[in-house]
Amino acid sequence: MNAQAYPGGVLDVIRVGFSEPLPGGDSHAEFGLPPGPVEYRAGWDLQRRIHAEVVAGQRPNTLLLLEHQPVYTAGKLTAEAERPRDGSPVVDIDRGGKLTWHGPQQLVGYPIVNLPVPIDVVGFVRALEMAIIEVCADLGVTTVPVEGRSGVWVRADGVEDRKLCAIGLRVSKRVTMHGFALNCANELGWAENVIACGIEDAGVTSLSEQLGRRAAVAEVIDVAEHRLRRLVERRATARTG
Repeated sequence: MNAQAYPGGVLDVIRVGFSEPLPGGDSHAEFGLPPGPVEYRAGWDLQRRIHAEVVAGQRPNTLLLLEHQPVYTAGKLTAEAERPRDGSPVVDIDRGGKLTWHGPQQLVGYPIVNLPVPIDVVGFVRALEMAIIEVCADLGVTTVPVEGRSGVWVRADGVEDRKLCAIGLRVSKRVTMHGFALNCANELGWAENVIACGIEDAGVTSLSEQLGRRAAVAEVIDVAEHRLRRLVERRATARTG
């Protein structure tokens, strides 16, 4: 089977590990994972397995949705001074960007998607930002992109910018890896231990903080899946002449 076996707009969605039950459950057992948030390296192994299958045309474009066990990850641009101040372990990975954190009640999404030729990585990142902005709007939170800074942000007069969603991608053999980390109801104290995303003059926030109530992953995940399906329909179909 080759990479043209599946229409570009087709998206398979896999939900694999969460801190609270989701309506309809998830597929952790199917992929040999224990219940609950996914250990980062196990999730990375699953990403690479799915990526290889998408590249080979053995699987359609796939969106992997999950929560991780608490972990810091460092993209290729992370400086030594930006690592945790208390010596907490860091997993160095092959995405772009700098240091970030994952943990329970943060919705992580890995779109593993064939990009059409000519490949427009920046365009896909901008489209992913807009999809997350739409997710936040659907839930009642106004967010914006910030020029020169990846991710999705909350801005208000008189206070520093606060990042609500981190975004970092890698493209290999025309297929994307890594993706977004949307703060839902996760704790935010982790940011006090690092220079989050390498940005010293900004903070972090969550949907729960912005809404003034708990906004759990279970509330957010269907909205995110809907918006990401629309993104893939628009951005992952072959361009014509």
